[in-house]
Amino acid sequence: MGEMVRFGPQETEARSSEATDGYLAVPPSPTGLGVVVVQEWWGLNDHVKRVADRFAAEGFTALAPDLYHGTVTRSPDEAGKLLMALDIARAERDLRQAVEHLRSLVGGRKVATVGFCMGGALSLFAACVNGDTVGACVVFYGIHPKVTYDFDRLQAPVLAHWAEHDPGANANVAPFEAALKRSGKAYEFHTYAGTRHAFFNDTRADVYDRAAAELSWTRTLGFLRRHLA
Repeated sequence: MGEMVRFGPQETEARSSEATDGYLAVPPSPTGLGVVVVQEWWGLNDHVKRVADRFAAEGFTALAPDLYHGTVTRSPDEAGKLLMALDIARAERDLRQAVEHLRSLVGGRKVATVGFCMGGALSLFAACVNGDTVGACVVFYGIHPKVTYDFDRLQAPVLAHWAEHDPGANANVAPFEAALKRSGKAYEFHTYAGTRHAFFNDTRADVYDRAAAELSWTRTLGFLRRHLA
């Protein structure tokens, strides 16, 4: 359904090096709703692209920026190294350009951020740094040890999905909730019984949980439609 696109500064060769590539999926009948889909630590792989396609099938224009700039892996060891080597300043620029480009495609309206694992942390990060241009933020078991959040800049309501058995990501549950409460931000947190990290990823037979994935997807669609309408 989608295609690879380039967005951001492209006027000169030097500025082109600052541009970002991403996977863009456009619905057959655009609704004016847009979502930035943020990758897991594996990179911009086929699973992330299919998630963008699923959003497009539901009427959302979906853009998944390539935060690893062409690198994709199936190795957990390499994925961990890529996550830790991620240039947070460059990722902030890539995500900002994704938000701006997506807004240009949906009539200047606010857009949403949705991310998984590393992307869950970066979804919240992008919602914070982009302030009033992000109208909704969804986090799936978000985790990244190098990301910090300016909750005072956050304006979007937050929906977060957590696995029951996920000590790494779940270390963020209490701090996130405390920060959101302290800042007076609207949020919903859901924990899915019996699940493990990456329960939404249907390419991971070892952890995929169909019931939790379907329920979290339904909740995500409803949340986005309420807050982006």
